[in-house]
Amino acid sequence: MAFPHRLDAPELPDFSMLKRLARDQLIYLLEQLPGKKDLFIEADLMSPLDRIANVSILKQHEVDKLYKVENKPAISSSEQLCFLVRPRIKNMRYVASLVNADKSAGRTRKYKVIFSPQKFHACEMVLEEEGVYGDVSCDEWAFSLLPLDVDLLSMELPEFFRDYFLEGDQRWINTVVQALHLLSTLYGPFPNCYGIGRCAKMSYELWRTLEEEEDCETKGRRPEVGHIFLLDRDVDFVTALCSQVVYEGLVDDTFRIKCGSVDFGPEVTSSDRSLKVLLNAEDKVFHEIRNEHFSNVFGFLSQKARNLQAQYDRRRGMDIKQMKNFVSQELKGLKQEHRLLSVHIGACESIMKKKTKQDFQELIKTEHALLEGFNIRESTSYIEEHIDRQVSPIESLRLMCLLSITENGLIPKDYRSLKTQYLQSYGPEHLLTFSNLRRAGLLTEQAPGDTLTAVESKVSKLVTDKAAGKITDAFSSLAKRSNFRAISKKLNLIPRVDGEYDLKVPRDMAYVFSGAYVPLSCRIIEQVLERRSWQGLDEVLRLLNCSELAFTDMAKDDKASSECLRLVFVVFLGGCTFSEISALRFLGREKGFRFIFLTTAVTNSARLMEAMSEVKA
Repeated sequence: MAFPHRLDAPELPDFSMLKRLARDQLIYLLEQLPGKKDLFIEADLMSPLDRIANVSILKQHEVDKLYKVENKPAISSSEQLCFLVRPRIKNMRYVASLVNADKSAGRTRKYKVIFSPQKFHACEMVLEEEGVYGDVSCDEWAFSLLPLDVDLLSMELPEFFRDYFLEGDQRWINTVVQALHLLSTLYGPFPNCYGIGRCAKMSYELWRTLEEEEDCETKGRRPEVGHIFLLDRDVDFVTALCSQVVYEGLVDDTFRIKCGSVDFGPEVTSSDRSLKVLLNAEDKVFHEIRNEHFSNVFGFLSQKARNLQAQYDRRRGMDIKQMKNFVSQELKGLKQEHRLLSVHIGACESIMKKKTKQDFQELIKTEHALLEGFNIRESTSYIEEHIDRQVSPIESLRLMCLLSITENGLIPKDYRSLKTQYLQSYGPEHLLTFSNLRRAGLLTEQAPGDTLTAVESKVSKLVTDKAAGKITDAFSSLAKRSNFRAISKKLNLIPRVDGEYDLKVPRDMAYVFSGAYVPLSCRIIEQVLERRSWQGLDEVLRLLNCSELAFTDMAKDDKASSECLRLVFVVFLGGCTFSEISALRFLGREKGFRFIFLTTAVTNSARLMEAMSEVKA
């Protein structure tokens, strides 16, 4: 049922070292303010900090009280204030207002700002403008790699996607480069490097420059990981826009997994309290179902419950000695498993209720039609109905973007109609969001003539312009030559299956979307690893508009062992989804690879749309 790792699977590196490094650096920075101090933490950093150094560790290093950075006056009575924040202008204004309020009251205290993951010059400029630069000491906590699981590292920078792919702001590239440099320093050089996308290429070139400048501390070391693959999110928007149907993806779409843990409400726990659950390989029940298609999960959990009951029932025929062994060795583990089992059954029931209410089957059917390029008119009507019923502004936007990308832009008539209906239904304040989506290439309008097929262009040479215009209008509703369609055909992203796709025994990565679609990002990685280069993928690169943005760099003196060549680091710049992670784990089992994921943040379709939206929920 659950996919076991291959017996010959290579061992993963130990990433707990990254946590220890981050913790030690933070403690060093806190101890630079000797004595008792109050710590102000930005909301974004609370969850990552909890995974690195909990309250008791902070207390050991003389942190007295903890406060959240918010727009209201501080009530701290401590003589030393420490601020742990992201490098944002608004945070600097907040610190400056506190310092200036103290000055007005004639009070002197010590102030320290710790920026994470890096310090920006603009922040120091704001402190200078506010006249408090001399009163505040600034430092940076280079915490950019948080191990969320044995094979998943996150930079916890959800703003990376909007900053880079919408605003064109390159300030986080240095953070990515420092993270890659740290990985190569700790785990040896990467003999084979591949990448695709503007951001990937820029990050790679800067990383190489940094390694050369530092005279490469990794020289002569045996590599632990054989391949590293850098990939930009905008190379594959389609996968990120699809509804997730693997268990971990559905939990993320429904409850929002934040920093590797999820808050299950009373509807899951069947009590009046919420429960925070850490979702990783240590949760034995979750580990076995996380990559499964949702349709298989209930069957697995009920079987697990029966097995658990049978283990409990064994105690009936035991004598005193056996009972003593059972209580001391097995009972605690069984109780823990029982608790986790009831939580995941509760989560499944809650997901089922919500999805039934939303008519999830109809939604999935529409998405599959868009991916395959069938019934586009019916799909457009479904989206219009979705908007008119005001189901959800984010969901409606997502479906419009999926339609646009799979069709290489909307024909002007459809674009105007959907946009007008959306603004009338959800409000004119969403107008700027459309501008953002257009700039990012997520929701675009076809230019006149984009819809000309080869047949039409031949016909238009034979007839007058006016007549050709009419022919184009007639053809435009029939066939539009979209890059997604061409890429899909070239890479066989839509599997052709005789009969029904067996989700219990998946044959390929398409199982993560019910057998309808192989994630483009994962297919690209598979093809490049097979070829050990981009050779033979020229047409794919041209269709992706990445002919100049794909690179391969292979070490001349290859000291890599065959074991390490089966380990692959995949770096997603702009976020990756749990569906992609599940698909690549499946590919690893099939081909004998083991994938390790590094992402700027874990994302999904709703987070992607929220990043583009100018209307904050």
